Amino acid sequence: MTAQIIDGKALADELRQSFKARVEALAAKGHRPGLVVILVGADPASEVYVRNKVNGCLAIGMHSEKITYEATVDQETVLAKIAELNADPNIHGILVQLPLPRHFDEEKVLEAIAADKDVDGFHAENVGALAQGNPRFIPCTPYGVMKMFEKGGVDLTGQEAVVIGRSNIVGKPMALLLINAGATVTVCNSRTRDLKFHTRRADILVAAIGKPKFVTADMVKPGAVVIDVGINRLPDGKLCGDVDFAGCLEVAGQITPVPGGVGPMTITMLLANTIEAAERKAGL
Repeated sequence: MTAQIIDGKALADELRQSFKARVEALAAKGHRPGLVVILVGADPASEVYVRNKVNGCLAIGMHSEKITYEATVDQETVLAKIAELNADPNIHGILVQLPLPRHFDEEKVLEAIAADKDVDGFHAENVGALAQGNPRFIPCTPYGVMKMFEKGGVDLTGQEAVVIGRSNIVGKPMALLLINAGATVTVCNSRTRDLKFHTRRADILVAAIGKPKFVTADMVKPGAVVIDVGINRLPDGKLCGDVDFAGCLEVAGQITPVPGGVGPMTITMLLANTIEAAERKAGL
């Protein structure tokens, strides 16, 4: 058996085309969606992510801008800028690119973003709303995964789902979304005993741990849906995920590739959240 590949790039392109009409409708009413991305420091990976986010916005007619600071900037300067953006009616989404330099209190910075402009879905109010099953903004990567399930015709009701990883960005919100969708969810981490026992019974397996090719074919239940959130660079410069794609392809029922799987969906759902924020502001 060879798994069906869930093409995240094709789905992302399809969704972005549909977003254009929503952006045009908002712009016609004087509410062009606007996203500001704040980048502190010159981390190369972060610079690429930020550039892709800004370009993604511009490509569908949204307003977007990048604000950059030296890594040595004091936290109060950034907080003051966030307060200014919170008060700007033309800005619907504010995103602070993580990670921040060590002298920053990451939680304080994220909490400073107004909850109705927190398009990353990291503010405590938005996390709480998600936990209650009434999300305002869903963190972008898990949101993208849910869209991939939808596209792949995956019925999550009653399914055994295993999430490897418990980060606030992916693991925890992913688990909450699966719970809200009616799945029975197990969250595993680096201290989980007999990880293979859990993964082998998973109808849905989501890997988000940051270890290249960690999930091997013998860890996967035949026919399972395998979602690879990881992105790792190998010594030869090639990218790979947290799943051994070649091996698991022969066992899984559906699987996401890296690159071209979850990655393109993350920025796409950031655009979706920003458009939704603008629609709420416009009363639509």
